[in-house]
Amino acid sequence: MDLRPVIVMTGATNGMGRLAALDLARRGAHLGIVARSRPKADALREEIERAAPGSPIDVFRADLSVLAEVRRAGEEIAARYPRIDVLINNAGLHAFSQRVTSEGYAEMTAVNYLAPWVLTDALRDRLTASAPARIVTVASRASLRARTIDPSLDLTDTADFTRVGSSPRYGRSKLMDIMFTQELGRRLQGTGVAVTCCCPGFNATGLGRELPLAGALERAFTALGIGDPQHGADIIVKLATDPEFADSTGGYFAARTAKPLQCPEIGRGEAVQRALWEATAELVHDIRRPYNA
Repeated sequence: MDLRPVIVMTGATNGMGRLAALDLARRGAHLGIVARSRPKADALREEIERAAPGSPIDVFRADLSVLAEVRRAGEEIAARYPRIDVLINNAGLHAFSQRVTSEGYAEMTAVNYLAPWVLTDALRDRLTASAPARIVTVASRASLRARTIDPSLDLTDTADFTRVGSSPRYGRSKLMDIMFTQELGRRLQGTGVAVTCCCPGFNATGLGRELPLAGALERAFTALGIGDPQHGADIIVKLATDPEFADSTGGYFAARTAKPLQCPEIGRGEAVQRALWEATAELVHDIRRPYNA
């Protein structure tokens, strides 16, 4: 009988997600990663084998901007593992211009918020049946840049925006992640599933790939010791494994210090968090049905 903890993770092939995956493998985890790129997933598998020989890793392919693929991956993961100890929703992007997915959603909203919601929903029964278990979602203090939150409008907003205007849009998607975490924590109260999110701090890896000179900026920040992705990886691993957070519900924590953070005021109330949850559930109603039904 394999006693390794099963940890499912998105965004594990790059940046702080890759560092977190390597750390978790060294700690004895059986990893199930959701990835779009097979070459990147294969490269991660090889790196994990060098760092922690014999560590099992399974790859589930999905484009996280396509919610039907996210749901399918969730069904495959639930069928593959009789037990899931931790789900880590780490993948995210900061787009500097509007892109609309094939399903009609703003790509940044789809990847940063709707995909974690759908994947968590697909694995919720397996996680509760596996309790004690944990759900960790990567949010951000960029959520403070969101000026407003209107669940009925923001989930389907596909209006164009400028590079400067991308910042509050990105912040809103991360605010939704915090709100999702806190509402989910209430809904899973008493199930033995710990629900947390974190701000990973500023990370230089993958810094605005669409920005001019992004690669040069990343190298400069790295040389100066600014934006170290290890800080983000460390808080992810801490929330996923540390006994201190085994019973945490709805908490939002900072990188490096693990200090508790507050949800920005505009998204802090239970009523608006519940409204976001219900609007999301209605929006993805058809996708929530079992993929092969």
